[in-house]
Amino acid sequence: MSAARLDPVQISHRGGRRRNEDRVGHARRGEATLLLLADGMGGHPDGDVAAQLALQTLDLLFARAAQPRIAAPATFLAEAVHTAHRQLVEHARLQALDDTPRTTLVACLVQEDEAWWAHCGDSRIYLLRDGHLLARTRDHSYAEMPPEAAEHLADWAQMNRHVLFTCLGSPTPPRVDVAGPLPLQPGDCLMLCSDGLWGNLDEDMLVAALSDGPPEDALPALAEAALDAGGPRCDNVSALALRWPGPGLAEAESAEGSTIEHRLKAPPLPGA
Repeated sequence: MSAARLDPVQISHRGGRRRNEDRVGHARRGEATLLLLADGMGGHPDGDVAAQLALQTLDLLFARAAQPRIAAPATFLAEAVHTAHRQLVEHARLQALDDTPRTTLVACLVQEDEAWWAHCGDSRIYLLRDGHLLARTRDHSYAEMPPEAAEHLADWAQMNRHVLFTCLGSPTPPRVDVAGPLPLQPGDCLMLCSDGLWGNLDEDMLVAALSDGPPEDALPALAEAALDAGGPRCDNVSALALRWPGPGLAEAESAEGSTIEHRLKAPPLPGA
């Protein structure tokens, strides 16, 4: 039996940076599974705190809502990501910080043979089937804007195409894109990753590695390749992958629990 039927596979490396500001984790509650990845943003204080707090927030909201499944997945994801943003703002206020810690976030909910996901920033999710890329998120960067929107960019934006125009912890409410439901078939692979992985590797390489072998073999190989390509100053490299075993099997073989450590004292959640 594949290990992916029991648990998703996750990795995270510091790379050439002073500290790892990526956070990755997953949780299983009732009949639902939640996959999470956040990349704390440099240039602002405490990116690791932002990423950690975002994951803790969604983990708590998920545990509260999965009874035994999420009733309205798209609404849950959108509201949960916005709640994480507000938690960051409140954290900065309570700690009297001059600037709010900021992070990207991608979240994927899997239940009843379907997937939904939400993202803010440039942490991605890929859905692969039969050796082909079926879908992936579009980064919230000027480089990934639709062509019709990019034509009207100011000169500054044209010159800074890979700068993000939204994130959690920003002064304005974040843009959160939600997709789903996407029907899953046995053998489909879902991968969440930070830009330290996808930014250093060709997309064809990602697809081939995840299509040719189990995630527990593919992710370490991809991480090593990304670290080599990134050189001595390589960004943090993190990813999480799940190969879908099919209906029934996932529920029968997956134990409840969460890999997310609640190491930060967070502001109280609304309704807590």
